[in-house]
Amino acid sequence: MVRPVTLALTAGEPAGIGPDLCLQLAGEERRVGLVAIASRDLLEARARVLGLAVTLVPWQPGDEAVTTPGQLSVFHVPGLASPRPGVLDTGNSRYVLTTLTEACQGCLNGRFDGMVTAPVHKGVINDAGIAFSGHTEFLQEMCGVERVVMMLATEELRVALVTTHLPLKDVAAAITPERLTQVTRILDQDLRTFFGLERPRILVAGLNPHAGEGGHLGREELEVIEPTLAALRKDGLQLTGPLPADTLFTPHWLQDADAVLAMYHDQGLPVLKYQGFGRAVNITLGLPIVRTSVDHGTALDLAGTGRADGGSLFTAIAVAERMAHGQRAHQSGESR
Repeated sequence: MVRPVTLALTAGEPAGIGPDLCLQLAGEERRVGLVAIASRDLLEARARVLGLAVTLVPWQPGDEAVTTPGQLSVFHVPGLASPRPGVLDTGNSRYVLTTLTEACQGCLNGRFDGMVTAPVHKGVINDAGIAFSGHTEFLQEMCGVERVVMMLATEELRVALVTTHLPLKDVAAAITPERLTQVTRILDQDLRTFFGLERPRILVAGLNPHAGEGGHLGREELEVIEPTLAALRKDGLQLTGPLPADTLFTPHWLQDADAVLAMYHDQGLPVLKYQGFGRAVNITLGLPIVRTSVDHGTALDLAGTGRADGGSLFTAIAVAERMAHGQRAHQSGESR
């Protein structure tokens, strides 16, 4: 019998819609075990505001997570300063980071098969005097890995990024042979590990318009991208490109691809979000654990109103479950 997947679910910024989405999720049929890593007081208060009848079941390591609709397992994290929807409070910042720490540690020690994160508010955490650039970098440091890769995905499309949150003027200098090699190898390996793809087919975008037009519109393709891809192909990676980004995202190319590797944030993600906003999921590759997240922010104006859309969170959970099963299968294959 296959052991059910159990996922840690962090509720994110207390003033945002993360708590709302966790409570909405509790009312749905589900086959995966979910443990909300959050303040029980926060979830109780938000349930009252929303008028939701959810039974919060205390969870401790070793317990099974409930899957009954109307119930939600909760690992209580103390330290919440204020539970008010829509009102940011720097006093909540350390509590938010504690929820992430508990979830990640639980994955590393095998208590959870993966973690799914509701959105946090980077600004209020930094306003509290805590340097914080995002979930991805926080988990990268906790897991002790050199490089991680951001990939967003829908059912139809996966887009990974060579660079993420950089000013556009800094992107070209950041695309080095070393970075491109690391990112491409991580993408290839994790498509194998978590998604069961034996030989992932990856489309690689160029940096410049028309992929540099033979050097007339920029030389990064000739001097960095093409030589790096050629070296990786010798190691067996299935890479096509560099391709002009304005034609890469067409059925002609995508029908034979498992993922797209874009050079920078706004080259790849606008296409994906137009194609599937609200049902896309953010995946962190390069970690030894499964981590997925929603494709939207904290939506402070919707917190406590009952109008938050849980579609992206539901998708993030479904993808995390699939990845957890994929990781198990991969590890089982390695052990034989």
